[in-house]
Amino acid sequence: MPLVFVILGRQGSGKGTQAALIVERYGLIHISTGDMLRNAVEAGTDLGLQAKTIMDAGELVGDDIINSIVAERLEQPDIQTHGVLLDGFPRTTTQADALARILQKDGPNLAINLNVPIEEVTRRMLDRGRGDDTAEAIARRLELYETQTAPLLTWFQNNGCLQVIDGRGSEQEVFARLVKIINNTYDDIMG
Repeated sequence: MPLVFVILGRQGSGKGTQAALIVERYGLIHISTGDMLRNAVEAGTDLGLQAKTIMDAGELVGDDIINSIVAERLEQPDIQTHGVLLDGFPRTTTQADALARILQKDGPNLAINLNVPIEEVTRRMLDRGRGDDTAEAIARRLELYETQTAPLLTWFQNNGCLQVIDGRGSEQEVFARLVKIINNTYDDIMG
């Protein structure tokens, strides 16, 4: 199986920026669940067509289809060769269990949680000034993230792959912390 890394973090934690830096540095394929769904729909795969029907009806695509699309994508040659950085999957412990089954091991090689305190991410999101970034909307999104993600962090910790990184500081400072953890993971894998 290829190297499989997962990146997690509250909205406003800098996850997107750090994911781009990781992909550039390590040559991993960066995949978000949204990208996978769109690609499956565009490719007209059976799963993509099922997902399109559900999305066109305004419903959320269920775990069974998401898990199958992820499994299908992880088999592709680019990922088999370069490894993958998953962003937005898994979102639940049910999806994490499915990922472990897909990988035929306890879970991903590494799950990185970019930890930035709620007050800091709230300030960052308010500072960027997007129309939907009101204090109330931000608080709701962060509360939802906490309830969904806390069990997932516990799952990764129990499976021995969670690393929590301090996401405060400059992009370069945070990335330096990530490089240290990722390099240690590579060293452990390569023996």
